Amino acid sequence: MIKENQKILKAILALLDAGICLLSMVLAFWLHFLNYQGSFYIGLNYYLRLMLYIIPVYFIIYNYFDLHDSFRYKSMISEIGKIVQSNFIGVIFIFVLLFFLKEVHVSRMVILLYGLINSFLSSCSRVTLRKILRKMRAKGFNLKHLLLVGWNEVSAEFYDRVMANHNLGYDFVGYLSHSKVNTGGRNIAYAGGFGTLPSLLEKKGIDEVIISLDFHEFSELGNIIEACEKAGVKSNLLPFYTKYLPTKPYIDEVEGMPLINIRKIPLDNMLNSFCKRLLDITASLVALIVFSPVLLLTAIGVKLSSPGPVIYKQERIGRNKRPFYMYKFRSMKVGDGNSDMTTWGTKNDDRRTKFGSFIRKCSIDELPQLVNVLKGDMSLVGPRPERPFFVDKFREEIPLYMLKHLVRPGITGWAQVNGWRGDTSIEERIKCDIYYIENWTFLLDIKILFLTVFKGFINPSEEI
Repeated sequence: MIKENQKILKAILALLDAGICLLSMVLAFWLHFLNYQGSFYIGLNYYLRLMLYIIPVYFIIYNYFDLHDSFRYKSMISEIGKIVQSNFIGVIFIFVLLFFLKEVHVSRMVILLYGLINSFLSSCSRVTLRKILRKMRAKGFNLKHLLLVGWNEVSAEFYDRVMANHNLGYDFVGYLSHSKVNTGGRNIAYAGGFGTLPSLLEKKGIDEVIISLDFHEFSELGNIIEACEKAGVKSNLLPFYTKYLPTKPYIDEVEGMPLINIRKIPLDNMLNSFCKRLLDITASLVALIVFSPVLLLTAIGVKLSSPGPVIYKQERIGRNKRPFYMYKFRSMKVGDGNSDMTTWGTKNDDRRTKFGSFIRKCSIDELPQLVNVLKGDMSLVGPRPERPFFVDKFREEIPLYMLKHLVRPGITGWAQVNGWRGDTSIEERIKCDIYYIENWTFLLDIKILFLTVFKGFINPSEEI
C-alpha cells in the first residue's frame, strides 16, 4: 500500500509544482506591471506560452534534486534549499531560452520575480503538505511498516529515535535474531530467527527491512539481502560502525568498487560552491556600500582613541590550512607585535581601549573582513578562522578539529549563532562547525545570516 501512496504523492507534487509555476508567472507579471498604464508589447499570454518550455525543464530539475521523492528522510531546511537552488538554475535557463528565441521585449524583472515567487510558493506548499502528512501519520494513516533484522545497541538506538517521533510515520512489525533477546522493555515483538525472513516478506505486510547485524553475524548478510530482493522489498543497512560515519555518507566508485566517503562535503559540489561564492561577493559588496558611513566613523574613532594603524592584520589559517591575513578595526593599544598571537583575548583585557571595547561588543570591528570575503580568503558564513599557534595546539587536543579547514572560514557561523563564541568551549564550537560543513545548504547560510543580524551583533563574550 505504501508504494501506491508514494506514486500518488509524486503525482500530486508534480501537478502542484506545475500549477505553482503557472501561478508564479501570473503573479510576477501582475506585480511588475501593476501600475502600468500603457499598452503591452508582449502580454501575459506570451509569458504563459513560455511555460510550455519552462515547466518540463523544471520537472527535470526538481527530479534531479529529488524534490518529488518522499520527505520522510529529508529535513525541511534541506528541501527548501534545494527549491531555491532549482529556481536559481531555472531562471538561468529562462534567460538562455530568451536569448535563443531572440525575444528582447520580455521583461527580465518579471523573470526574476517569477523565480522569487516560485521559490516562496513551492516552499510554502512543501511545508503545508508535510504538516498534513504528519497529522495523518500521527493518526495511524500512511504508515511505513519496518522489520528490524538483528537486535543490538545500534538497532535499539534506531528504534528509540524513530518511536520518539511518530510524525515520521513508521511502525515496527518486529525484529529478527538468532534467539529472543532482552530489548530493555521496548514494545517490539520477536518475529523469529533469520531463516523466517522469506516467509515474513511473502505476507506483504512489510514495506522496508532494516538490516543491523553485529560483526559476528555478517555471514548472514548475503542471504538476507537476497531474500529481500526476491520479495521485492527495499532493504537498508544500519551497520554497527555507524558512529564512524557522517549523517550523510557519500559513496564513490573506483573501477566498479564502492568506497564510502567518511566526510561528504556539499561545498565540494561545483554548483553549491558557485552559489555560495556568488552570495559572498554580492552581499559583501552591498554591505560595504551600506555600512560605508559606519566604516568611516569607526576609522576616525580608532585613530582618535589611541595612536597606531586603523586596520589590524592578523595571520589566520584558512581553507586547506593556508594562512592569510584577516582584517579588523584595531581595538587594542599598540604593543608587542607577537603577544596577541599566543594569548587568548578576554572580556576584561586591559590592552583594550574604551572605543575598542565598544566596537567589539557590537561586532563593528569585524566589518573589514568583508574585504577578506571579496578577496576569497573568507566567506560570510563558515567556521571562524584561528591563529596558527592555537591551530597547532587544538589539533592535538580536540578530535576532528582540523576538519574545519575543509571550507572557507566565515565572518559568522553556526557555532556563533548558537552562542559558542569568544571565551567558550572549543569542543562545542567544533561540533557546530562539523555539523555546518556536512549539512551545508544555501538556505542554511541565509538562516545563519538572519540569526546573526537579529541576535548576533551584540557580543557579551567578545572573541579576539
